[in-house]
Amino acid sequence: MAVKFCTAVAAIYGRVKLDVAIANVLSSIQKASDAVFLFGLLPLCISVRLRPNTEKREQEGRRETMSGSGKVVCVTGASGYIASWLVKLLLQRGYTVRATVRDLTDPKKTKHLRALEGANERLHLFKANLLEEGSFASVIEGCEGVFHTASPFYMHAADPQTELIDPAVKGTLNVLSSCVKTPSVRRVVVTSSMATVYYNGRPRTPNVIVDETWFSSVEFCKQEKLWYQLSKILAEEAAWKFSKDNSIDMVTIHPAFVIGPLLQPTLNASAAVFLKLINGSSTYPNASYGLVNVKDVAMAHILAFEVPSASGRYCLVESVAHYSDIVKILHEQYPALKLPEMCADDKPLVPIYHVSREKAKSLGIDYILLETSIMEIVKSLKEKGFVSF
Repeated sequence: MAVKFCTAVAAIYGRVKLDVAIANVLSSIQKASDAVFLFGLLPLCISVRLRPNTEKREQEGRRETMSGSGKVVCVTGASGYIASWLVKLLLQRGYTVRATVRDLTDPKKTKHLRALEGANERLHLFKANLLEEGSFASVIEGCEGVFHTASPFYMHAADPQTELIDPAVKGTLNVLSSCVKTPSVRRVVVTSSMATVYYNGRPRTPNVIVDETWFSSVEFCKQEKLWYQLSKILAEEAAWKFSKDNSIDMVTIHPAFVIGPLLQPTLNASAAVFLKLINGSSTYPNASYGLVNVKDVAMAHILAFEVPSASGRYCLVESVAHYSDIVKILHEQYPALKLPEMCADDKPLVPIYHVSREKAKSLGIDYILLETSIMEIVKSLKEKGFVSF
């Protein structure tokens, strides 16, 4: 009886390995009556806070007692990598989701969303344009929360102002303008980036800890022609000014390089980097990056809306790794892959640094490990036919 009950509880909550849960309570069980045991065992089992089984992370929404039941939220740019997972987890938690895409007739932007569990009943898709004033007003009407994820992501742009900066800044202000006119909206969560945090010329070395008090420099990014980073900086600055001027309760989420499984059928920028790495590249770049799983990023958005005390900026970085570290992990997981063996230059390897986890932890984020994230993205690329091995 003891084993069966603990097994059931552990399976439901996904918090601990079953043998750990059983071992922690077995001595108490032997001394207790069945009646006392049934009431006393439950808190013992669920109070153990170890890493959830990663295979069960997609079920997180169901374990949160349908916290979004009866609530309506808006997600902009819903066909994107992060936003698709956000929509999926919101539906799992019982929310009704009003989501925007650029083209309702393009199955690459809508089919994977319509296939999500709960989509038939609680997902409503709308066409909206970041640069069209008032385009989001009717979508946001009646929503309690707005998740603004829509923003262009190109590392190389022929016309940075038109392709990156205008859509990022004007699009954000367009969405916020509709929010301030909608009394039902109680909080807005904006997808920003670590691009707005650490591009400022300050050294990033092993003894450095980056946190939410860091801000990227407009002048530095202009000088280095970092146009995507500049677009995110200007969009965040505009968002904070507008939200403060108009008393909007806003939170910004700042993920680093996002990896993990793809829901959308198209190749996003971070997945393309991994595809190049595993698809016959002869060298790897001499660079270090922060990395985080897309499921953790999506969950952070939801918690930023749900947790009453959430405020300000949240950096999301599970690990900082050099490309050589990533190649090593890939080789261990997929020894048959032909991976690059040399760095692209002969310079000393760019050092790793650290990013504080404290504020993300306060939201309730329990990061998926880098090794799991790498395995998931490669598996996803293979399943979707981008690579075969």
